[in-house]
Amino acid sequence: MKIKENELDKIVNQVISSLNNKQNSNDFNTKINYGIFSTMDEAIAEAVKAQACLQLNYSTEAREKIIKSIRKNVSKHVEKISEMAVEETDMGRIEDKIIKNNLAINKTPGTEDLRTEAFSGKKGLTIVEEAPFGVICSIAPVTNPTETIISNAISMIASCNGVVFNSHPGAKKVSKYIIEVLNKVIMEAGGPENLLTAVNEPTLQTVESCMRDDRIAMIVATGGPGVVNAALSSGKKAIGAGAGNPPVLVDDTVDLKRVAKDIINGASFDNNLPCTSEKAIVALESIADSLLNEMTNQNAQLVHDIKALERVILNDDGSINKALVGKDAAFILNKAGLKAKSEDLRLVIVDVDLRHPFVQKEQLMPVIPLVRAKNFNEAMEMGVDIEEGNRHTAIIHSKNVDNLTKFAKKIETTIYVKNAPSYAGIGAGGEGYATFTIAGPTGEGLTSARSFTRKRRCVLVDGFSII
Repeated sequence: MKIKENELDKIVNQVISSLNNKQNSNDFNTKINYGIFSTMDEAIAEAVKAQACLQLNYSTEAREKIIKSIRKNVSKHVEKISEMAVEETDMGRIEDKIIKNNLAINKTPGTEDLRTEAFSGKKGLTIVEEAPFGVICSIAPVTNPTETIISNAISMIASCNGVVFNSHPGAKKVSKYIIEVLNKVIMEAGGPENLLTAVNEPTLQTVESCMRDDRIAMIVATGGPGVVNAALSSGKKAIGAGAGNPPVLVDDTVDLKRVAKDIINGASFDNNLPCTSEKAIVALESIADSLLNEMTNQNAQLVHDIKALERVILNDDGSINKALVGKDAAFILNKAGLKAKSEDLRLVIVDVDLRHPFVQKEQLMPVIPLVRAKNFNEAMEMGVDIEEGNRHTAIIHSKNVDNLTKFAKKIETTIYVKNAPSYAGIGAGGEGYATFTIAGPTGEGLTSARSFTRKRRCVLVDGFSII
């Protein structure tokens, strides 16, 4: 029987439609998870498969193509994930999270960060390359959930690793969303499925099982002391990006109007959630009152009823009230029964001594203590005391080169910002690349692709020598 051309087209279309329907049904096991699984075992197993595929089949150029696609396409979701993060965590400011997410997307280094060393001579040629670890367990905090995931995803893919992300339960929805978006973009760029994975319901137990699993080659913990200490005691290669309590020193050589603006901008950025943000001001006694006046003339408010703030910010045991972490300044004053001078108030200031809990504890909220120093040497000693050896971040405002140099040597922090808001240290308004995993405890500093590699040496004797 002869089939007419139009009938043949109809049959072909019906077959294609039938196949598409089957592929979209449960008749075929073709469901794409986009990295999210019900168990940690599944999440790790899929990441292992994807990483092996990446290492065997994707060149540096192919990985860079994936990263360029991430930069281009994930940018379309920045406003949504910023809004989702504030809504879910009830922390921070949408406009500042947009800045942070864009930093992670655009200023995290890709494969260009990797280096190959070569040694040649009469005995031949030796090369040293930066190779992947395999599958990394990456722990992301509630304060910077999407930023940490995006930044680490770019760096870890560039270095040819797979990643199992463990997000904070308080940010699980937005974390799952960005992981799914990243996996879709990776696949659309020709990359392997499930290169980045996570569990649907993250808990302390899922984090622990991930860190213990033999298939995990490296742990990268971004968060508080508990999670960092757990990573460092795991017996595996670990990078710890812990807490900070950055002091900002102000001497008597500066333009106080500009300094006031810089401190307000830095300390109130995303309601002080970044660990790099100014947490305490140390000002010389001779300029302290003038600095306070300049700050209150701008969008900051000096509060004299410190006891009212203590009652809401400090718990009975002296710890920080987590319910106020990342909240707006006006909200915190309202909880304390105090009146904010405006609803869009950016920063609250209190004038206290060095031993006050607001100085000694990292608050992660837009309430900053000011401590007075008799001279610059005393200011430096106070700054070191406040920073507590975290070696994270310190800021200074001075036009005196000797002061800038002396404090840098004394404080020994990973990030040292001079005459700018703290966020210049992570590439916002300052030179240099961005990251949201800043490893002070383990010494890697501002992490990038090369931080997640191991050195491999390849030696050829009596060959490739032209000398």
